[in-house]
Amino acid sequence: MSEVQIHPPPRYRERRSRTVSGATVWTRTIGPADDAPVLPDGCMDLLWLGGRLVVAGPDTRGYPTTAPPGTRIAGIRFFPGTAPALLGVPARELLDRRADLDQLWRPARVRALAGIVAASADPMAGLDRIAGRIAAETDPADPVLGAVVRRLSEGSAVAAVAESLGLGERRLHRMSLSAFGYGPKTLARVLRLQRALALARVGIPLAETAFRAGYADQAHLARDVRELAGTSPARLIARDRPAQVSGA
Repeated sequence: MSEVQIHPPPRYRERRSRTVSGATVWTRTIGPADDAPVLPDGCMDLLWLGGRLVVAGPDTRGYPTTAPPGTRIAGIRFFPGTAPALLGVPARELLDRRADLDQLWRPARVRALAGIVAASADPMAGLDRIAGRIAAETDPADPVLGAVVRRLSEGSAVAAVAESLGLGERRLHRMSLSAFGYGPKTLARVLRLQRALALARVGIPLAETAFRAGYADQAHLARDVRELAGTSPARLIARDRPAQVSGA
């Protein structure tokens, strides 16, 4: 008789949201030695954590994982700039913060939404469902914000982005604080970091990664990674390969 092999569930998995354009639903199980930080990505998440709905605001630095091993966290990660319109809270008010949703909304409304997630066989599906309900009840984010993200992701300079969209740099800065939590120059750094990590994760050498992501050189990449993530690029990539990290 052959042995039956039981494989543990993956520590991290994700899929596109079925209800909110540009969003991603995900789940992560904290491992026994899982100290990988949540990295800045320009996004905000709605988390299901210990039976609570928690908003993860935009990060400017790697956010340490504090949940004990075995904790399962689910979340929906909103496309950069879209969460403030859904939540009715400027991103700058949640910068580098995690806040229970009932601190931002009426507790009765939050209890009803939490009940939907709690009753779902898969918290990812429950979060997707309530996010779709929230989106249906709110006006969408300004489409200009999507263009800002797209052009900064491509490596365009902030001044060029403001000019191409018919915005002054001061107006773009104000919009960015409300939508992303920080100014466009910080957003550009964060997006460049994510661009570099995506290249390095598929095996592109760090020197080439730095060039293709828009850094002056590999040393510039290393400095930026250490400032934003708190570690070296090589260590970050080695630690990140077994399981992607996002959200909490």
